[in-house]
Amino acid sequence: MNLVRLPSYIQFGPLQIHFYALCILTGALIAYILGVRRFKQLGYGEPLISEFSDYFIYLLLIGILGARLWYVVFEWRQYAAHPEEILMIWHGGLAIHGGIVAAVIYSYLFFKKHGVPFLVAGDAIMPGVLIAQACGRWGNFFNQEAYGSEVSLSFLKSLHLPSWLINNMFIQGAYHHPTFLYESLANVCLFLIIVLIIRRFAKHHGVQFFSYFIGYGLVRFPIEAMRTDSLMIGPLKMAQVTSIAFILIGIIGMLYVHFKGDLIQ
Repeated sequence: MNLVRLPSYIQFGPLQIHFYALCILTGALIAYILGVRRFKQLGYGEPLISEFSDYFIYLLLIGILGARLWYVVFEWRQYAAHPEEILMIWHGGLAIHGGIVAAVIYSYLFFKKHGVPFLVAGDAIMPGVLIAQACGRWGNFFNQEAYGSEVSLSFLKSLHLPSWLINNMFIQGAYHHPTFLYESLANVCLFLIIVLIIRRFAKHHGVQFFSYFIGYGLVRFPIEAMRTDSLMIGPLKMAQVTSIAFILIGIIGMLYVHFKGDLIQ
């Protein structure tokens, strides 16, 4: 079978622009716009808004670094033999959990310095992170990674997917679950739930922030069970272990803000 695979980059003379990077940057830009818009809605103006662009650039770099280091640590056997590939992130290999951990730590320090309550900032920023993740998953599509177990062509057609998407899910001689698509759509749905429902009824700062951890944990755990390229911790899938940790963090955080958190004015 000779299927046409979509290219993973576009070429302009000697310059290669990888779709993986474009998807990540597009998602990050949308998250930035949503974050700025929310801070303005909350009444924050200058100088925070002007500082936010610098925060965003450093956040993006730190998030990518954290995601890459997380991935490299759990795939060290691969990189020990070829350490020069550690910096080749355009080939794929970013673990979002590592990016989130690094970004949250940096964000805590940044907003503490600027006198913004961390949970207020978390409520403003984390919903947009879901859109960034949804866009980033399409980078996995172009790289033909983050896919699931084998399925039949008839199964993919039953999902009413376009032919170009189905063709790109033909990997190593078989069709596979488009788990990148499942997670991308689930992240968009979770974003809408947080912004349209939870935000409307939340009474405490931090509810949206911790809803992200619970929601993303619940989304990622079952999807990860379908994937065949997971990072492993012994016999366990790293992303599932981390998803459980996220859910527990979210639940504990919810209990904290309910009993000791600040009310939204």
